[in-house]
Amino acid sequence: MSDPVFFSAVPQSLGQIAKEIGADLITVELSDQMITSASPIEAASQGAITFIDNPRYLKHAESTQAAAVICAEKHSDKIPSKVGLLVHENPYNAYAQVLKMLFPSAGRPEPVTGETGISDAAHISDSAEIEADVIVEAGAVIGEQASIGSGSRILAGAVIGKNVQIGRNTIVGINASVIHAFIGNDVIIHPGVRIGQDGFGFAMGPGGHKKIMQIGRVIVQDGVEIGANSTIDRGSNRDTVVGEGTKIDNLVQIGHNVTIGRHCVIVGLAGVAGSATLGDYVVVAGQAGIVGHIHIGDGAQVGGGSGVNFNVKPGEKVIGYPAMDVRSWMKMNMKLKSMIRKKDEKGGKG
Repeated sequence: MSDPVFFSAVPQSLGQIAKEIGADLITVELSDQMITSASPIEAASQGAITFIDNPRYLKHAESTQAAAVICAEKHSDKIPSKVGLLVHENPYNAYAQVLKMLFPSAGRPEPVTGETGISDAAHISDSAEIEADVIVEAGAVIGEQASIGSGSRILAGAVIGKNVQIGRNTIVGINASVIHAFIGNDVIIHPGVRIGQDGFGFAMGPGGHKKIMQIGRVIVQDGVEIGANSTIDRGSNRDTVVGEGTKIDNLVQIGHNVTIGRHCVIVGLAGVAGSATLGDYVVVAGQAGIVGHIHIGDGAQVGGGSGVNFNVKPGEKVIGYPAMDVRSWMKMNMKLKSMIRKKDEKGGKG
């Protein structure tokens, strides 16, 4: 039977880890200790590194078998002396850096066929331009006059349409399709993603619905990550744009003409309808829906399951269906609970 572990760690010394993440290594005598895995604190084994950010997990500190723990200074006295201790002001962020050191291949979809160049089983147009150090796996299709930048990976079954441009060090995952789009550098497109297909546009009427031709593009800027089976429609009469560094979860729908700013986070099953605009650093939680033609300001946050049908101010937090500001939503729910409790008490006395 094969080893059930899919990712093998690149061992790192505790001293090197502390240096790379900017942590204070309290147990300096353990600086040569090699870290060979990463685990939750309650399940950690010898050689593993873990972290504590939420104080609820402090109860596992005494019994953990981990070789090292990353935590804030306020929790450092709860860590046994036998365990390597790294103090960092943001343990979760530091742990993320450690994972990248230990498992550098886990952050991007990996090639699946083992091919190191352009597969004989791929279909590539003679007019396509492919720079050096590109992998194109079996079953991939690259259309006419498409261009692929150096260091990029087009994995098995992926389709790159005519005139599409893919930047450098970008990965297009298994069975993903990219048409009518320009993709930047260092973009991660996970398996099954659909980019650049028709937007949903019809001139509706009693005699039937006339299709509005979708003649725009999709622009995906540098450093974007798009989760599996998400869809980004091309614009109808302007471009659909996803800003630099934005992270999109699995099963997210982005409609035509949408503009998403830089470093936004859009969580699974969320939907953004056509011509909506999201500013920079916007967070849209899971299953939230944003109607078309509205503006979500910089740094705003939309709670899970919310339905947003109005402009949201920069930094504002909204939640609910229909959405409202968080304070109003909390007051309303407290009042409803109070009314229900009084009604139940009244019914009980009757």
